[in-house]
Parts: sequence; structure tokens; C-alpha cells
Amino acid sequence: MRINQLLWLAGLARKSGLELRLIEFMDVGNRNCWSLESFLTANEMVKMIGQSWPLEALERQPHGTTLRWRYRDGQGLLSVIASIISTFCGDCNRLRVTADGKAHTCLFASPESGIDLKPLLDPTADLDDLRIGLSSLWSQRCDRSSEEREGKLSLDPLRQSMNSRSEMAYLGG
Repeated sequence: MRINQLLWLAGLARKSGLELRLIEFMDVGNRNCWSLESFLTANEMVKMIGQSWPLEALERQPHGTTLRWRYRDGQGLLSVIASIISTFCGDCNRLRVTADGKAHTCLFASPESGIDLKPLLDPTADLDDLRIGLSSLWSQRCDRSSEEREGKLSLDPLRQSMNSRSEMAYLGG
């Protein structure tokens, strides 16, 4: 995204009374050949917008995915999903359910890591089995894809192992 596009979007959102939500870069897996040089960081975007319209930082909401700012003149909010420079795996509370009824704790979870909800949602099934199944899935959660990636940012994404995680598109991200 170029600076003039970013500022135009921010101006449009302010004028329309909308919260502008930007994604630093959507790490959808290894197939898109992303690199650190190909995106603006959240810090860069916020700095650029803040030079035109001063911003005041807000606290990140528990379990939230965005870093948020308020325009000092009261003309709206800015949010940035900073999935590359500011990971949020540690307090993520999202459950992903695929179209075929499997529940996963991460967009990058391996296909075999989820549980099949279909038998647990059958009208004759015991609701305790559903509660136990979901509790078990969540308590055994070990996915921390973005946090694990932090230490590998200098590596070529195409050479990173695909064995331990799925492409985000598998789970519908």
C-alpha cells in the first residue's frame, strides 16, 4: 500500500464516521511468498496516519486482535491487526469451525488437530460430551503459529516446514 492510498483511506473513514481497520499483512501461509520487505508494519502505518491526524493509543482489549488508537480530535478510531510485529497467540480465545464440522484452535492448525463436532452436535448426543470435547481440545492447545514465526522471520518462507501447520485457507481464513 502506498502512503497516498493509506491516507486517503484514513480520511474517508474519518469523514464517514467509520473505524478504519488495517491488517499489517495477512500471513496466510507459505504459498503467497511473503517477505518482510513487502509490507508496511503497523508502526509505519500508524506513524504515517498520525502525522496527518494526531493519534492517542488505546489499550489492547483482552483476547483482541487489534492495536487501537483514537484520533485526538475525536473524529474516530484506527485499528491495526499487527500479526507480524505484535503477535497475540498467547491470549487468543477464538475457535475455528470448518465447513465440514471440525473445530480447531488456530487458523494454522494441522488438519488432524481438530475435533469432529458433527457427532457431538447430533440431537441425541449428550451435551456433556460436547463440553468435554471442546474443553479437551482447548486444554491441549499448543498452537502458537505467529509466536513461533517470530524467531524465523529472516528465513525464506518457502523453505519453512509445511509439515507442522496447515495453510490458513484450509480452515477458511
